[in-house]
Amino acid sequence: MTGADRFSGRGLAPPAQGPGRTPAPLVWEVAALVHAVADTLAARFAAVAVRGEVSGYTRAASGHCYFTLKDAEGTAALRCAMFRRAASLLDFTPDDGDLVELRGRLAVYEPRGELQFVVEAMQRAGAGALYERFLRLKAQLEAEGLFDPARKRPISRYPSCVGVVTSLAAAALHDVLTALQRRAPQVRVVIYPSPVQGADAPAALAAAIEAAGRHGRADTLIVARGGGSLEDLWAFNEAVVVRAVAASRIPVIAGVGHETDVSLVDFAADLRAPTPTAAAELAATPREDALRQLAGTARSLSRSLERGLQQQAQRLDRLTLALSRPAERLSGQRNRLDLLAQRLAHGVRTGVHGARTELQRAALALHHGGRLLRERRAHALQTVQTRLQALDPTRVVGRGYALIETAEGELVVDPQQLKAGQDLKLTLARGQIGLRVDRVLPK
Repeated sequence: MTGADRFSGRGLAPPAQGPGRTPAPLVWEVAALVHAVADTLAARFAAVAVRGEVSGYTRAASGHCYFTLKDAEGTAALRCAMFRRAASLLDFTPDDGDLVELRGRLAVYEPRGELQFVVEAMQRAGAGALYERFLRLKAQLEAEGLFDPARKRPISRYPSCVGVVTSLAAAALHDVLTALQRRAPQVRVVIYPSPVQGADAPAALAAAIEAAGRHGRADTLIVARGGGSLEDLWAFNEAVVVRAVAASRIPVIAGVGHETDVSLVDFAADLRAPTPTAAAELAATPREDALRQLAGTARSLSRSLERGLQQQAQRLDRLTLALSRPAERLSGQRNRLDLLAQRLAHGVRTGVHGARTELQRAALALHHGGRLLRERRAHALQTVQTRLQALDPTRVVGRGYALIETAEGELVVDPQQLKAGQDLKLTLARGQIGLRVDRVLPK
């Protein structure tokens, strides 16, 4: 069957015929062409095995699963559909970045004319090159201390201004602004625009974060982006962006992706929010809560001020009452002075009498002590005098003895002191005699 015969029932005109005329090309209906391509693919690729990285994996309520299969370099992609029967046979839940092997067939999704791979079986083939790079970067930056919980700063509960780093065209910006307007309309918002995907995104994001810190207008900085695959969020895994977040001069809340998405910026930020909307909710206390706290503080201050005024009023009343009767206060002070004067005079008299008595006692003790001392000294002197008299050599001479001295006044007690012809002095009871030694007799 020719193409013209096959599709004659679909409104196709046969090619023009005639001498000297070029045959007109066959004109296809869209549905016919798509169907023909689908038949060709089904015949040529009825059973195919392919390997790649999972991206954007989702499971619909019907149980069917849809995702994109990419090569390691990210240069080619293939839309995949895995229907409920095949998905029920999986022994794991695929995640973005997983390296898998698929068995199935190529087909065309005719309503949109899209090429897709119908998956009949899936098995793991590894973690995937992009995910492995993610893990290596995480280990490197963690070793540098960028994820240390000790360096994380508290988020201001009542900021006057919040900065937002994201794309002006991103839905995340609308979510953040809507949440802030609803919860805390009093907070000003400063937007630092930057692309959030693509080759230029990492440098632009780092520059926007640095600019927000340099301007110093915001109390808190939100870095936000909507959800996507690991490739879509990769800018928030680049080291330059992670280091910019860690070095930010103001606290950073990361609201990147959906709740299940994880980026390296989440680890470096001072606070991680599951979504951009949640980041806005964490950035500022709701206006109603702030007003309630302000009202409570105002009531507390009012009560404290009222108590202070009452205490001062009572003190003023007491002072006024005291000033209204000065004569009574003067009379009381006079009586107190008289009492003090009496106590002083009595104290002086008592003190003088006591001092006089003590002085007399001391005088008697001194007189008695002096007399005893004189008697002891006289007795001691008499004893010494008696002993000196007993030792006086003149008394010995008076009993018939003589005192012999050399001419130099040395007392002679041993003949060995003398020699022949030596002059001596002899002292008797009634005078002295000079002598000369004639000879010294031996013992």
